[in-house]
Amino acid sequence: MNIYYCYSCGYRKVFEDYAGIIQQKYPEISVIGANYDPPGLNMYLSRMIGFGKMILIMCILSGVNIFAWLNKPQPAWWSWCLENKLYACMMMFFLANMIEGQLVSSGAFEISLNNIPLWSKLETGRIPQPPELFQIIDNTLQFSKMDMPNSNFV
Repeated sequence: MNIYYCYSCGYRKVFEDYAGIIQQKYPEISVIGANYDPPGLNMYLSRMIGFGKMILIMCILSGVNIFAWLNKPQPAWWSWCLENKLYACMMMFFLANMIEGQLVSSGAFEISLNNIPLWSKLETGRIPQPPELFQIIDNTLQFSKMDMPNSNFV
């Protein structure tokens, strides 16, 4: 069984709880969990913002005027950042982290058994209750164990 969850949404604890109760009820099923990667370019944008955040913080702390390299006059907000380094770096760090978190937050909790999707929080909008999940697993296992009575039937 594979469970893909949104790490930034705090679903790791939910995964651990569900993995434990599934292992208790179905010891023959191994539960594997992994982070659900965000869709599209969100991960790349998040990484670029993180990289840019670190460069800007290093420029602020070192007092580098990046606008001199671009042959542009230094704006007032950059002068403020250089004068208030600690506050500017903290603000840059927390603002960039908030944007990065929004980009990578998928809200996913996807459950599949033998590559058969059992539950999708992205589609239903909620995480299944344990009895509900047990019912779905039982039905899937029962269906997969059924033998076709006459495979030569046309």
